[in-house]
Amino acid sequence: MKGIVTKSTGSWYTVMDEQGRRHECRLRGKFKMAGTKSTNPLAVGDKVELQTDPGQETATITAISDRRNYIIRKATNLSKQTHIIAANMDQAMVIATLAEPRTSTGFIDRFLVTCEAYSIPAVIVFNKSDLYDEESQEYIEQLTRMYRDVGYQTLIVSATQRQNLEAFEAMLRGKTTLLAGHSGVGKSTLINAIEPSLNLKVQTISQAHLKGRHTTTFAEMFQLSGGGFIIDTPGIKEFGLVDFEPWDLSHYFPEMRALFNQCRFDNCTHHNEPGCKVKEALEKGQISILRYSNYLNMLLGGDRKN
Repeated sequence: MKGIVTKSTGSWYTVMDEQGRRHECRLRGKFKMAGTKSTNPLAVGDKVELQTDPGQETATITAISDRRNYIIRKATNLSKQTHIIAANMDQAMVIATLAEPRTSTGFIDRFLVTCEAYSIPAVIVFNKSDLYDEESQEYIEQLTRMYRDVGYQTLIVSATQRQNLEAFEAMLRGKTTLLAGHSGVGKSTLINAIEPSLNLKVQTISQAHLKGRHTTTFAEMFQLSGGGFIIDTPGIKEFGLVDFEPWDLSHYFPEMRALFNQCRFDNCTHHNEPGCKVKEALEKGQISILRYSNYLNMLLGGDRKN
């Protein structure tokens, strides 16, 4: 049988076959992926072949198909290993909030860079608009313009007030979408708002730190009644960048990529080299100072949070 992994708990995997039946499976033997140092050989979204175990209600995964794409993050700050969050998606969506908890643009840009690196279209959804005062509303509108100007889809929503939920649902329809973001940004609340039958667990914000409490332990794929799938992920504190050469990083910023090969030096990092077209565009206001600042933080600060 062929199927798709809908949940991974480390040693057991839930696989949905082509008839929509779900099977609890183990991996046969040891699967190694060439060229990667991943903690998990199999991820949600992977397409697999499986065989039912004789006399058992379980099954065994016997083969893993090549991935169309995947998205990864560092397993831990100090580890050289990576963790594959999900595979074979049509788009990735970062859910961000200005407060309770705050999502920094540094986190958003790390997410976008990761998506660019693995050729996954990215969408930015700002949730909890009902909590924004006038000043916050102006700031969020500036951010949406900044990201739209470089080619990203953005949307401002409120799960509790049901603002723009139809547009949110339309973005998901017919596609396999990864949802990512810090704990507490409202991923599960948004999903429940458009698909109440899923009834995903929702936790309150910790008032002591205004941060979310983890409710999702493992990534899991859910089928939408309107067509498509969503992959709900554990709350992610940060996206550690993986295997980037300094001069390659700017290729994952569309506004800098547009100036590729125009600098004096082919390996220009757009930091302090002479004859840099990116710096010229920055001085002319053609590149966002905020985006450039986040770029420098990634370039010089490695895995430092921002």
